[in-house]
Amino acid sequence: MNYKGVIIEESLENKDVLKDVVILNTKVEEVTKKHKTPWIKQWTIHIVEISEEKAEKIAKEIGKALDLEHNWYADFKNETHHYIIFKNKIFFVDRSRKEEYDQASQYGISIGIPDYQVDFSPHVKIWNR
Repeated sequence: MNYKGVIIEESLENKDVLKDVVILNTKVEEVTKKHKTPWIKQWTIHIVEISEEKAEKIAKEIGKALDLEHNWYADFKNETHHYIIFKNKIFFVDRSRKEEYDQASQYGISIGIPDYQVDFSPHVKIWNR
């Protein structure tokens, strides 16, 4: 079962990982104060698809490619599991387990990501993408 998710191009120091995923759609958003990323002018949001066979490898590649200076995450999910990828940590979450999502959200907030941006849990809705 393939995974679908989001990669923000500006979050990547090394954009080569984008060659290893299928980009389904791309949207460019102008950065506002709400985004809390004043060092960039826009977010290039790629909706991606990743085969189940490549998911773990791609998660590790994304983790290595994320910007060292700023705290970002990328994520992709299928019906049963969700990869939530930070620079130094990857969460492989069982989508039915709220406590696993809570751990990923708490980690993201602890490294400085605004709480409304760690909205990946289907059990708690903070902010809509």
